[in-house]
Amino acid sequence: MQSDSHSVLLVSHDSKLISQIQLFLVPPLFELTVSKDFNDARRISGERFFNIIIVDSGDGYDTDFAVNLSDSYSTVLLLVPSEHFDEISYRVEGYGILTLIKPFEPFYFYNMIKVAIAVQYKVQTLSSQTVKLKTKMEEIRLVNRAKLLLIEKQGMSEHEAHHYLEKEAMDRGLKRIVVAENVIRLYED
Repeated sequence: MQSDSHSVLLVSHDSKLISQIQLFLVPPLFELTVSKDFNDARRISGERFFNIIIVDSGDGYDTDFAVNLSDSYSTVLLLVPSEHFDEISYRVEGYGILTLIKPFEPFYFYNMIKVAIAVQYKVQTLSSQTVKLKTKMEEIRLVNRAKLLLIEKQGMSEHEAHHYLEKEAMDRGLKRIVVAENVIRLYED
């Protein structure tokens, strides 16, 4: 599941902070995009996926952008002034947002990036599993609907309907869901 490069969006007005982070997130391991404007960052993040989004909260109270991003599959890292860290960290942790005190020590920033990468791998794995489960649930739903139609329209028992779908799929070299969709089309049209 590991990729060769991690896409990162950095949103900050602070040129010094941007330069500091650019020293850490170098190609080819990181593909860094920088935005100094939240509206521009909102547009950029809507146009493409980023593994990690680093948001400089400025004075610590403009965290809405980070919270809005928390619905995405990106790992969000929020940089917060030390005097507001406890309050803001507590407020955003329920959204799955990682927080880091700024100014930060390079060692802590490096470790937090490693945590963000690990979280991103976990998110990718879980989202992949979710897609597989949704696909399987849809297949089960369609097969059950086809069985019900065979029971209603052909007078088959549940066991006979199940056997019919399995045998048709095997005999015709089709997936069971395709046979179920054909039965549904046949009897619902």
